[in-house]
Amino acid sequence: TVLAIMRLSQIGPYRWIATVYIEFFRGLPALIVFLVFTLLPLAFPGMRIPWDPYGTVWLALGIVGSAYLAETIRGGIQAVPKGQVEAARSLGMSSGQAMRKVVLPQAFRTMLPPLTNELILLVKDSSLVYIIGLSREHYELTKYGREMANQYVNVTPLVVAGVAYLIITLPLSLLVRRLEANAGKAR
Repeated sequence: TVLAIMRLSQIGPYRWIATVYIEFFRGLPALIVFLVFTLLPLAFPGMRIPWDPYGTVWLALGIVGSAYLAETIRGGIQAVPKGQVEAARSLGMSSGQAMRKVVLPQAFRTMLPPLTNELILLVKDSSLVYIIGLSREHYELTKYGREMANQYVNVTPLVVAGVAYLIITLPLSLLVRRLEANAGKAR
């Protein structure tokens, strides 16, 4: 919700930070985010992720999921008619109170089906951790990273794949944003 509100903010830096975060993590495949968090302790030897390996999974899923959920929440908030906010403000509510007591409860009804879809996809994305070694036989995610480092495996293909996905998904996001703007003008 915080990311969605930041994305809708009139304050430029908040909106910019949220937009960059959302577009970046929506543009990367979840598998690449898992691999990055798996390899972080190797890049920064003193770094520890709490409750590893499960903490690594929760962190990666949380980062990826929050980007998707923020867009769903943003859409739900924007679906609430502006007259509702104006009415709440005319009753003396602050912007925060209007958001909490009027906008979000109405938006929640609109957001419920897509939020459910996002949560289902998040659960399904958790199956990707099997690829990087979190299974009953391998409880340690960093094992995969150590094996890669020991074999001098080049991570450049992962970086190239991540950039390629961003090149594909960022223009799609821009196109959808323009379509949303045009649809908003048509109302």
